[in-house]
Amino acid sequence: MQLGTIIAIIVGAVIVTALIAWNAAIIYRKRVVEAKIGTAEEKAREIIDEALKVAETKKREGLLELKEESIRTRNELEKEGRERRSEVQRLEKRVLAKEEALDRKTESIEKKESQLASREDRLNKRQAEVEALGAKRQQELERISGLTSEQAKEYLLKTVEDEVKHETALLVKELETRAKEEAAKKAKDYVVTAIQKCAADTVAEATISVVQLPNDEMKGRIIGREGRNIRTIEMMTGVDLIIDDTPEAVILSCFDPIRREVARIALEKLIVDGRIHPARIEEMVEKAQKEVETMIREEGETALLEVGVHGIHPELVRLLGKMKFRTSYGQNALKHSIEVAQLAGILAGEVGEDVRLAKRAGLLHDIGKSVDHEMEGSHIKLGVELCRKYKESNLVINAVEAHHGDVEPTSLIACIVQAADTISAARPGARRETLETYTNRLKELEDITNTFKGVEKSFAIQAGREIRVMVIPEQVSDADMVLLARDIAKQVEAELEYPGQVKVNVIRESRAIEYAK
Repeated sequence: MQLGTIIAIIVGAVIVTALIAWNAAIIYRKRVVEAKIGTAEEKAREIIDEALKVAETKKREGLLELKEESIRTRNELEKEGRERRSEVQRLEKRVLAKEEALDRKTESIEKKESQLASREDRLNKRQAEVEALGAKRQQELERISGLTSEQAKEYLLKTVEDEVKHETALLVKELETRAKEEAAKKAKDYVVTAIQKCAADTVAEATISVVQLPNDEMKGRIIGREGRNIRTIEMMTGVDLIIDDTPEAVILSCFDPIRREVARIALEKLIVDGRIHPARIEEMVEKAQKEVETMIREEGETALLEVGVHGIHPELVRLLGKMKFRTSYGQNALKHSIEVAQLAGILAGEVGEDVRLAKRAGLLHDIGKSVDHEMEGSHIKLGVELCRKYKESNLVINAVEAHHGDVEPTSLIACIVQAADTISAARPGARRETLETYTNRLKELEDITNTFKGVEKSFAIQAGREIRVMVIPEQVSDADMVLLARDIAKQVEAELEYPGQVKVNVIRESRAIEYAK
């Protein structure tokens, strides 16, 4: 045989063998899988049976637990029901007890009402008897006294009124005496302390200034050719030059102190310079005006430093400086303001108020006087407007507005400024008055006093600081004197303006006269 044929036979045999082996393997695997499936089915049936048994067991246990829980709940509900029934029974017993108590109280109240009704009847009967007796007594009293009930009532009221009036006057007198003693003592301590700590000059300002000349020849040079120099000076300054027989002196007359000061400085510069002609006069007047303006600002700053006040608006400082050239009854306005500021600070320190604020209000209280000759309105109104314009505090504005009593003070500092202003104005030598004003005030003081009923005579003494009132004894009793003095003082306060205070002294004199024959 050939080799190829042999190989083919071998290959065919191998293939046949492989096929037989493959089939055998497939059959084996199939049998193995079938065996495993059968085993798994058996195990699954066993697991299901076991699960059914466990579920049945759990079911029975759950039912038992439910039965036990229901039994326990029923027992608790029964217990709670028994407790509630017992509580209801207890409350019912309490309600019944209260009802019984209310019934007893109602019975007691009814008994008391019946007793009160019987008592009221008895009282009504007695009241009727008393009224009858009262009417009978009134008739008897009217018969005995000869007065009707209305006349007796009027007499009784008049008697009570007189007694009350007398007791009121005594009480007023006692309270006033006590208050005056305490207030006078404290006020004297405060005022004396303030005045002792404040030393002030007593310089009276005038409306003229005198310029000294080196010789009488200078008068002719001041007058100039045909009077041109003196006319130029008067026209530029608004001041009248009086050149009379007074040796080596020229008098400057003007009601505006600032203009008078400008003229005085300009004239002194011209005298020192020696060249006096219209052009030079104009130049010197301009220099003098600048110098006075500088002086005004420096005076305002000096016043602030002297008083110890800071933070005031520069325009208010300039207006303070202008007050150096203003006077009131001969008293320099700037010196008066400084004095009031110092007194207000001392008084504020004594009563425990803000010293700096009191000084500030005292320094600015008359600031309106620096512009009252340029603008319309009183110095109080102008001062309030200036303080508001330059953002001063409401307390300072009220002190400025109230220092003459135009409005009510809203703070103790405003009252302190009033007192300090009065002290500064009323101290001896501070101000001067014209004779006419002085005599008119005395006459008005006596006229006011003489208008009161029962006044016989009145005398204003001690420069108008005391009024002595002589009353008619038959018309004014001792008790009426106290009320009369008070009424006179109130009317004087309302109708008169005066520095300091006025003492009202009421005098009642009784005399008994008999003649031996």
